[in-house]
Amino acid sequence: MAIAVAVIVLAMGSVLFFFVSPWYLTPLASNWGTIDDTIQITLWVTGAVFLAVNLFLAYVIIRYRFSGRRRSQYDPENKSLELWLTGLTTLGIAGLLAPGLVVWASFVSPPEDAHEVEVVGQQWHWSFRLPGEDGRFGAAHNRFIDDRNPFGMVDDPAGHDDILITAPHLLLPVDRPVKMVLRSKDVLHNVKVANFRAKMDMVPGQTSYFWFTPTVLGEYEIVCAQLCGIAHFAMRGRIEVVEQETFDAWLADQPTYAEFAALEPGDPEAGASGYTSCAACHGAEGQGNQDLNAPKLAGLDAWYLERQLELFRSGARGTHEDDTYGIQMRPFATMLPDRQAIADVAAYITTLPDQPLEATLDAGNPERGARRYRTCANCHGQQGEGIRATNGPRLAGMPDWYLRRQLQNFREGVRGRHREDPYGNQMIEMAQVLVDERAVNDVVAYIATLPQPAMTVAAVNAGDGEE
Repeated sequence: MAIAVAVIVLAMGSVLFFFVSPWYLTPLASNWGTIDDTIQITLWVTGAVFLAVNLFLAYVIIRYRFSGRRRSQYDPENKSLELWLTGLTTLGIAGLLAPGLVVWASFVSPPEDAHEVEVVGQQWHWSFRLPGEDGRFGAAHNRFIDDRNPFGMVDDPAGHDDILITAPHLLLPVDRPVKMVLRSKDVLHNVKVANFRAKMDMVPGQTSYFWFTPTVLGEYEIVCAQLCGIAHFAMRGRIEVVEQETFDAWLADQPTYAEFAALEPGDPEAGASGYTSCAACHGAEGQGNQDLNAPKLAGLDAWYLERQLELFRSGARGTHEDDTYGIQMRPFATMLPDRQAIADVAAYITTLPDQPLEATLDAGNPERGARRYRTCANCHGQQGEGIRATNGPRLAGMPDWYLRRQLQNFREGVRGRHREDPYGNQMIEMAQVLVDERAVNDVVAYIATLPQPAMTVAAVNAGDGEE
């Protein structure tokens, strides 16, 4: 009897919890109310079965409880019961599948007037491509992807006016249907926007698609709903639904593939004069200066230097009231007038001799830090060498005092909270793995043990007085 009562209480409690629970679907912001209807049908069908099965179980426990005065009846075949069970199960399965199949057919059948957006997923970042004035996408393939062609664009005339959005922030016009074409650069991802009731797998080597019509102005989060690696949980982006006029103005400001391709690589000679103001803090050879809280720059990759300067120049870095040194850095970054000037300075810094550094901190246990660094290695490399594909900069050979300060800044939200700093947002999430000051010190102590590149041949020869 006690077991039967427990089953009834659990069943009724589960039903009650469903109705009073504060957790439910996010507010609908697209045309897919039919998906909500399908979910409701699924809940009612499965809920009815759940309640019926558990109440029947309680009835059986009570009705057929043990009694020494009767024996069980062996009835291996009961055609009437089998027909009832088969019929009810068929109705239940049909009730679950039929609405979903109908909605799915519509979900992958975009209207002819839908405009297109390509969503590109990679570990652990979203980017977007929109067709230009010709309304057509140019050909693209993953095998053509490199540092200067992150979308894998093919030399196709139709793609010259394609608009490339490298930041994980997309604007869409309200009340206008959009077809989302999905492509993955590396592993299996899944693009999901809960408010739109829209999600779909992104399979490497294939393209998939769905469509929806945004109906409510606002900002909505994009997440990856497929476990894609260590930083899967930090793979987030934003879709902002705006009026058509705002969308058109934003689109006109975005660069095309032709403009990307026309960008000249950085000129070290031109960058030498731009670096003059940097040298006052970071040193003539980019060696850094701890007394001025200026980190070493020599040895960092040009793509990372360009990104950091752009973030400081735009205000995504260096505007938090507690980021004292970032606030000092920002005015110098704004002295660089455009992207070409930034590329030139970055190119010049890469020519500076990469001199090894000695550890200055004695806190931290490298052995404990090695275990904690395994998470970091997924983006920054096993040897801290940096990985361009995951947007993880080099760590080996960087000042330990600077690494500790940056990890503390990310843990405390001093760095990385700005809405236009997607990589900082990810670092905040990852830095939370370091639960206390000791963990930070341990990781920094381990990074200090990683092999540092030797001085360049040019620098050695210069020290010997040779050409």
